Amino acid sequence: MSAQQADEEPAGAAPPPLLRLLSAFFYGTCSFLIVLVNKTVLTTYRFPSPMVLGIGQMATTILILYVSKFNKIIHFPDFDKSIPMKLFPLPLLYVGNHISGLTSTSKLSLPMFTVLRKFTIPLTLLLEIIILGKRYSMGIIVSVFAIILGAFIAAGSDLSFTLEGYTFVLLNDIFTAANGVYTKQKMDPKELGTYGVLFYNAYFMVIPTMILSFSTGDLQQVTDFKHWTNFLFLFQFLLSCFLGFLLTYSAVLCSHYNSALTTSVVGAFKNISIAYIGMLVGGDYIFSILNFIGLNICMAGGLRYSFLTLRDHKKPKQPTDEENVS
Repeated sequence: MSAQQADEEPAGAAPPPLLRLLSAFFYGTCSFLIVLVNKTVLTTYRFPSPMVLGIGQMATTILILYVSKFNKIIHFPDFDKSIPMKLFPLPLLYVGNHISGLTSTSKLSLPMFTVLRKFTIPLTLLLEIIILGKRYSMGIIVSVFAIILGAFIAAGSDLSFTLEGYTFVLLNDIFTAANGVYTKQKMDPKELGTYGVLFYNAYFMVIPTMILSFSTGDLQQVTDFKHWTNFLFLFQFLLSCFLGFLLTYSAVLCSHYNSALTTSVVGAFKNISIAYIGMLVGGDYIFSILNFIGLNICMAGGLRYSFLTLRDHKKPKQPTDEENVS
């Protein structure tokens, strides 16, 4: 997949199936890896500030894209006064998604984080109906209800419940769903394109986030952190920053070549792996029968939902269907 390919798709042409598949696989892989790395950094090493880790990821995104633009590897428009209005509200959703996701990862066990993240699917479905005018079959709606039911059963018997963790992960669901839908709406290749959306989202929010982290005392805690001389921690911190860029890029790319809903479906498949692996990784999952039953109901609903969504994508479309228009 070439560096400029995402910005050069004809406005009226459906993306090739291979690009849709590769972009979805790329997003799923990045999403899987970053959850495990972030969990290690924030829980195993007890890194004190998810916000500062998010700043590192934003700074890495800005640096990589600026250097690539400077060396003419990629292209996106130079800054002008119209760009903030073209992007709004994406920068706010971007930083909200970033910080709430990292904070909830540090506060919850991976299985419960995974289950509660599935609320992204019904939220995305609702927003696509309202904002993009899409319609979905009764089978998909029933699957979504199964996801919600399983999540409520699991949450009701969560022995490691924390109000802060639940609040942040539900905020993360809202930000993720809104970010995916608005990215699809805003990402016009003739204007900002894939790389412009990525760069200016991080560019507009990195300084305000740094000011916020200073005012909350997070920067001081990070300065006093004891593991900066630990090579393994430093490697995983830098890997998290790089994966933060790759995840954001792959999510935008997946939404560009597919739909925001497909991006959520790929995330759901990744979450199934994370949920069961997370029972063994992190050391903060407390097993109970009812919680485990809720987890499995939620996962089954997610699998059924993913099957129905992918099946619907394979059906012949009418010429007026704009679901997969770039």
